[in-house]
Formats: sequence, C-alpha cells, structure tokens
Amino acid sequence: MIPFPDVSPEIFSVDLFGFVFALRWYALAYIVGIVIGWRIVVATLKRPKFWGPAGAPMTPRQCEDLLTWVILGVILGGRLGYVLFYKPDEYLANPADVLKIWQGGMAFHGGLLGVIIAAWLVARKEKLPKLSTADAMALGIWPGLLLGRIANFINAELWGRPTDLPWGVVFPGYYAQECGLATDAYCARHPSQLYEALLEGVVLGGILLWMAWKRGDLKYPGRVSGMFFAGYGLARFVVEFARQPDAQFVTEGNPLGLAYHIGGFGLTMGQVLSLPMIIGGLWLMKRARHV
Repeated sequence: MIPFPDVSPEIFSVDLFGFVFALRWYALAYIVGIVIGWRIVVATLKRPKFWGPAGAPMTPRQCEDLLTWVILGVILGGRLGYVLFYKPDEYLANPADVLKIWQGGMAFHGGLLGVIIAAWLVARKEKLPKLSTADAMALGIWPGLLLGRIANFINAELWGRPTDLPWGVVFPGYYAQECGLATDAYCARHPSQLYEALLEGVVLGGILLWMAWKRGDLKYPGRVSGMFFAGYGLARFVVEFARQPDAQFVTEGNPLGLAYHIGGFGLTMGQVLSLPMIIGGLWLMKRARHV
C-alpha cells in the first residue's frame, strides 16, 4: 500500500481582519482547467484547415462570450445535479442548504447538463451551428477533468473501494479507514480519482485532439463531441466499479451502494447517469458519418 502524500488542500491562506481567505487546489484546478480549455478552443477556431467549407462555427470573441455562460452552467448545473441526483430528500428538508456551495457537493453530470443548456441557448441566440459548436467545446473540457480529479485526490475525497493491490492508497480520515478491519490495520483504497484523471483527462483528451487536429474529424459535425460523450461515459462507467459509492446508497443489504439493483446486480448512480452519455455519443458519431 502507499501512504497518502503530505499535501494540504490549501495552497496558502491569509488572515485579514478576522477572516481567513484561502486558495485551495480544487479552486485553482477549476480556474486553470477553464483557461487552458478556452485557449485550446480559441487556437482551434483560428485554424480554418481544421473545419469544413463553412469554416469555424464561431469567432474567438464569440467563444469568450460563450465562456461566461459555460462557467455559470457548470456552477448552477453541477450544484443542482448533486442535489437532485444524490441527496434530494436531504435538501428538500433543508432547501436553504442548496445555496451553500462552499460546503461542497457538485455533480459532473449536472454540470455537463448545465453547460449543454447554456451553450444551446447561446448558439440559438447567435445563430451558431450547434453541432460544430459542441465539437469545439468538447476540445476544451478535458483539462478541467484532468486537473479536477487530481484536486479530488489532494483533497482526499471521492476515494475508491478497499483493495489489496500494491498501489492502494491509505487515505486519511475516519470514513476512509472504515473498512471493517482490525483497529490496528490500515485500509488501502483504489485511487479512483487518479484512474479518472488518466482516462477522462489524458486518454480521452489525447483522442479528441488527435481526431480534431490530425484526422480532420471537425469537418464532420458531431463526431468529436460524440466521442467526448461516449468516451467520458465509458470511462466513468468503468471506474465506478472501483469507486466508493455515495454513503446514502450503501445499506446492509446493498453494501456495493447500487442505486438500482435486483438480486445483488445493478448499477451505481454514476453508471446510470453515464449510460445516456454513451448511447447519445455513439448516436452522434454514427449520425456524423452521413453528414
């Protein structure tokens, strides 16, 4: 097993007038991921050879305007998705807690849905080609996924199920060490955050850039965004087998934390939400073949 590295979730903190202001790795991951993704999209828009006869779907300036709405979609969609998908009863009993984003609780699938809605509204208003706009945006998402999952690891959150593999990590905290072992034994878990960083960030990002910059797939609207949806959905579906489920789904009769199950077989909530992405992504890629 591997001991958890001695890394603080906070990069630095400043005490001003009795208030503590801290910059956390997670916040920095969001900021840097968005900036890198934005620059990748802008660089792609500036190269006409990547696109079909109609050219790039938007100008760099329109991309900047879209970015503002994308950020809003990530925050609102991510928070509402977490509330609706994972803890509806808890927040229904305490609706004011929905606004307490600083306490944590964001869902990727909700954030993605928020981004899709925001982009669709902007594309409709600006009369942008929707599928090509989606293709461009797909190229800018993977840096945030990569850095965000690394930040999850630094925060010692969203860890995986117990494992005896040599790369199992001993995460700190009572709940991470609650594995039903003897009190003097350490519980090693899958570093599922790093699995996701590798698959959703490095592997999927590399495939998308190769498709767009080398193979010319941006000339077929929907192909690159379809690969993103299908690729992310498949990566998340696979990693869910190693990821510790949310506590509210774990019961004595359902130790695997399956959201929907029959006779001990079923799917986690992450897998349930990833299936439409896989199906929709494959449909978009098939549709793009006939454009």
